Amino acid sequence: MSPSRRVAWWHCFSGIAGDMALASLVDAGADLEAIERELVALPFGGWSLESRPVQRGGLAATQMVVTVRDTPVVRTHAHIVGLITEARLDDRVRRRALAAFAALAEVEGRLHGRPPSQVHFHEVGGTDAIIDIVGTCVALEVLGVDEVRSSAVAQGSGMVRSSHGLLPVPAPAVVELLAGAPTYGTDVPVELTTPTGAALLASLAEGWGPMPEMRVERVGRGAGSRELAGRPNLVQVVLGEAIGGSAEPGHPIVLLETNLDDVTGEVLAHAVAALLGAGALDAWVTPIVGKKGRPAHQLSVVVEPAAAGRLLDLVVAETGTLGVRVHERRRWTSTREVSEVEVEGYTVRVKSSPAGVKAEHEDLARVARLLGRPLRQVAKLVEAASEPPAPGGGPLAPPSPEAG
Repeated sequence: MSPSRRVAWWHCFSGIAGDMALASLVDAGADLEAIERELVALPFGGWSLESRPVQRGGLAATQMVVTVRDTPVVRTHAHIVGLITEARLDDRVRRRALAAFAALAEVEGRLHGRPPSQVHFHEVGGTDAIIDIVGTCVALEVLGVDEVRSSAVAQGSGMVRSSHGLLPVPAPAVVELLAGAPTYGTDVPVELTTPTGAALLASLAEGWGPMPEMRVERVGRGAGSRELAGRPNLVQVVLGEAIGGSAEPGHPIVLLETNLDDVTGEVLAHAVAALLGAGALDAWVTPIVGKKGRPAHQLSVVVEPAAAGRLLDLVVAETGTLGVRVHERRRWTSTREVSEVEVEGYTVRVKSSPAGVKAEHEDLARVARLLGRPLRQVAKLVEAASEPPAPGGGPLAPPSPEAG
């Protein structure tokens, strides 16, 4: 039997922003304390997160407020990648967050004529924007969401003030991020969809249109900061179990492949790292024999469908290839839970699945380095610490000397 898939569908009838997306998931039942416990892994402080019950257009909703106590910091994309990579986040949370910021960096780079890694984020690089984006990815994981979908996205009109001065609404970054997605303008004279909201949709949404076929389990509404005339300033999220559609197990992915016979090993290694940092689900290199008997390599990249175009462009940019093969596939992943065990005073994350328990390699390497012990030895300690207790609630007692 195919494993069930939980779907989140955002109804963006009044647009979407990063704080509205996070608020909608909290309103739908994502535990705020659990979200905050994950966010404190980010290597910076000076912020607090609060949820407030509000009404917009007569509908009850949740508003998220991020309070930042420090002086605003202008961060580059490379800096933000470092912050997210350093944090001890769940794999899927990290991939989703990195993909959102990679989408922003690519668009901002095109708009300002700079390489994505050198893009300076102003508003979207602030602490509140990072909390909004990473917090949304954490909330999706808390709710067990496997697939994100969205309605057509409403846009406002007029002008908005930014660090570069006045910009038209929808902002240029929003227009570029939602290229290929269904979106429409309104006469509402405010910015309905922000770059953070557009980046989340651009990097996470696997499909667009009306609410997909699902067994609805939860509904949440995330509020914007102001009341709007004539419409509730909300984004609504509907969560449930997907039904109908393909009988195949797993969920859609795209496999990108290209054969390379004129690049160095250094370029290949950098390309794989860049693709993984930009949100690829996986990437690897396979030695092959090319035309005319030349030694060559095949670069393979597994991506979410929503990110396929962006990562295809990155393959071309990093390798200079003249062609990329695109294959639509499906991927099934086993259910898993992430927990922590303690080894001689150090914490190691472990993943538990029906196949067994496996420690996070980065944590193993860190603890092995701190203890000055071989990696394999630390792995055995983690495995022992992860074993369930023996029946009776404790370790087995040695047999009595008088036992027959």
